[in-house]
Amino acid sequence: MGAITSDALLARLLELHPKRIDLSLDRIERLLAALGAPQKRLPPVIHVAGTNGKGSTVAFMRAILEAAGLGVHVYTSPHLVAFRERIRLAAPGGGRLVREELLGETLADLERANGGAPITFFEATTAAALKLFAERSADFLLLEVGLGGRFDATNVIPAPACAVITPVSIDHVEFLGDTLERIAFEKAGIIKPGAPTVVSEQPKEALAVIERQAARLRAPLVVQGQDFLCRAERGRLVYEDRNGLLDLPLPRLPGRHQIVNAGTALAALRQCAPNISLAAFERGISSASWPGRLQNIGRGKLAALAPEGAELWLDGGHNEAGGRVLAEAMADFEDKAPRPLVLLYGGLQTKDAAGFLRHFVGLAKEILAVPVRGEQAGRAPEEIAGMGRGLGMEVEVRPGAAEALRALAERKWTVPPRILIAGSLYLVGEILAANGTPPE
Repeated sequence: MGAITSDALLARLLELHPKRIDLSLDRIERLLAALGAPQKRLPPVIHVAGTNGKGSTVAFMRAILEAAGLGVHVYTSPHLVAFRERIRLAAPGGGRLVREELLGETLADLERANGGAPITFFEATTAAALKLFAERSADFLLLEVGLGGRFDATNVIPAPACAVITPVSIDHVEFLGDTLERIAFEKAGIIKPGAPTVVSEQPKEALAVIERQAARLRAPLVVQGQDFLCRAERGRLVYEDRNGLLDLPLPRLPGRHQIVNAGTALAALRQCAPNISLAAFERGISSASWPGRLQNIGRGKLAALAPEGAELWLDGGHNEAGGRVLAEAMADFEDKAPRPLVLLYGGLQTKDAAGFLRHFVGLAKEILAVPVRGEQAGRAPEEIAGMGRGLGMEVEVRPGAAEALRALAERKWTVPPRILIAGSLYLVGEILAANGTPPE
């Protein structure tokens, strides 16, 4: 009989989900104690919370640190195609996703240590990741919060080298609250006594909450727009803080919002890795990539279904703020190279689809509403269509992304369209799997 697969172990862990969720760290702290407290044996941690931009900010930091020759562990979520995308282990020449065999062994160890006790899926898998990170040397661990911050399973780190809070906006209201102040309070839960905290551009309501928490814990605060600036200027990325100016290439990741994320990453590394060379900053900023975030898909099985000459873009943006930054990016693309824009949208019931779509009024030629396959929480395409039509937009319902692309390919286009697939990371994962281009 072969070794049990990580998928089977992950399925078993899902069954241990407690019947009642009490927002606390008790369960993961119990499990970590049974595993020998790996959270106390980690390399320096940069802990990242926020609503939007967490993954991209982590991607910039990883690329810069690795360009400097440093070893970097990385924990992100959710995954797009395979669970192992969440855990990247430091390796010579650049980190590698955890091997399937090693992941399976670690999950089996964790299952034995847990002894069948109630535990959430994210708590269990975070404990497994921390065990892997503690057992392997690295110069830094980039640790992304899953949800919120204060009671997130990653918030067991006693003293991070630096905390980072990316832009805060309304999302996950069922868990975090329905105001910016409440959500910011949860995100600010990762701030630790005396640890420097880097804060991206924020709405004033969110920033006020973060500032109060930092002051209470005497944590030095470094705020974008106050303590550091980052802007695109004459085809370059210009970063300034009290230690001087960096003149860098523009990010490989497209969109105005990536200027904000790049600036946040630079500020965080200037705090906790001050000896990084200009050459490493240049290589990292220009090479950082992050699958499913304004990712251009030029080749693959699914891309081949699109109209000839079409541009195909993929992004997991799903909330109102995500819609705004994506619409800004599409507007910038339109200014540089005009094409008719088609939005292929599939989202979850818990997300503000109308708020997302509103930003594309007058910008997108039409919306093609599709289901998020295999996801019970997916919003019905007919409901999405109703929202779009209520905004005065032209909308069609299609049974899936492949069918939508085929329908577009059957039309005659004077100028090949620009197609943006967005609305849910589940949809992004479905597209990458179907296209044969999973993240590496």
